[in-house]
Amino acid sequence: MSEQALPPHQVWGRKFIIYGALGIPKVDLSSWKLRVDGLVENPIEYSYDRLTSMPQTRYVKSFHCVTQWSIKDVEWEGLPIRGLVEPAKVNPEAEWVMFHTVEGYSSAVPVEDALKDDALMAFKLNGKPLSPEQGFPARPFMPSLYAWKSAKWVNRIELMKEYRDGYWEQYRYHERGNVWEEERFKGHSGTHQRHRAFGTA
Repeated sequence: MSEQALPPHQVWGRKFIIYGALGIPKVDLSSWKLRVDGLVENPIEYSYDRLTSMPQTRYVKSFHCVTQWSIKDVEWEGLPIRGLVEPAKVNPEAEWVMFHTVEGYSSAVPVEDALKDDALMAFKLNGKPLSPEQGFPARPFMPSLYAWKSAKWVNRIELMKEYRDGYWEQYRYHERGNVWEEERFKGHSGTHQRHRAFGTA
């Protein structure tokens, strides 16, 4: 899909609108860690220094909010989520990822979307470290999903077999949230077929 294309019923905006469903936390980097756990053989934790010292991936992708505005050509920089998760040795039965954040927010994402090649754990936005309002120190970004899935201030990646609602999903927001299939709310549009990212059951 062309990055110049606009998903159904979206409009281009000029600047980000900042949301913080549970407030904007102050994150202490001296104690912050990104943990990978759940259905994994070896839970693992990463410090911010370790994450940002690794070779980074940079690309330009548009940002799409479920409230129908989009920002064109945003530069994201970070690490592929798959590369952070694989060292933990994910159980092949894992079908979902839950992103947890320092202030208690969470978002559920199908494992095949969370671990796609273009799914990034972002540390920089448009060439600068994420601001507190944009999720410093880290947030996942999946270009094909609405932005509520891109949980700001993330500190945990949980691999799961069974689906659980995250924060907005409990209010009937869609389990996956694909922008091109206009999956805004549960039961609306899009047919989500399960695909395994790690082996077969």
